[in-house]
Amino acid sequence: MSSIRLFILSAFEERGPLHGHALRLVADEEHIDEWADVTPGAIYGAIKRLAAEGLIAPVRLEREGNYPERQVFEITEAGRDSLRSIRSATLATIDYRPDPFDLAMARLGPENLDGLRETLETRLAELRALLEADEIKLERIDQYLTLTERHVVRHDLHRFRGEIAWHEELLEALPAILADESSRKGPLS
Repeated sequence: MSSIRLFILSAFEERGPLHGHALRLVADEEHIDEWADVTPGAIYGAIKRLAAEGLIAPVRLEREGNYPERQVFEITEAGRDSLRSIRSATLATIDYRPDPFDLAMARLGPENLDGLRETLETRLAELRALLEADEIKLERIDQYLTLTERHVVRHDLHRFRGEIAWHEELLEALPAILADESSRKGPLS
């Protein structure tokens, strides 16, 4: 699923015709880069792709003061269909990927046990710092968010808390894990 497509098409649907700079201002106003995987710098390239695909169409050129002319676009019927499809698929699809860390842990081997506690403690400290940073960010941008957006941002907080709880559990089990891994002798035959 493409978050940038979803953002741009939904912005056109909600706000009507816009030029690229106005769309960037919408992204800034909504602080989109702080709670979604959309970067304002990607907007112009995405607009060109959406226009080439016929999902948005130019409606006029606009000039404001001494600024350069700007192409104003609007969503097309094909764009509305695409938006409905993207939105529906994104809401229905769980995008959960395995963490490569799990495979590295499952394949430790006795020669890789030194420093494991420190590595896990460092990861746990980083996760706690990320959670704290997200909590501070939410506090800072809360006034700009809709009720739905507030819940979306809290999703990240819950994910961090889950990761922290799992890492704490892993650290508690570490003595048994180290003993089990140490007892293994070479490759299985």
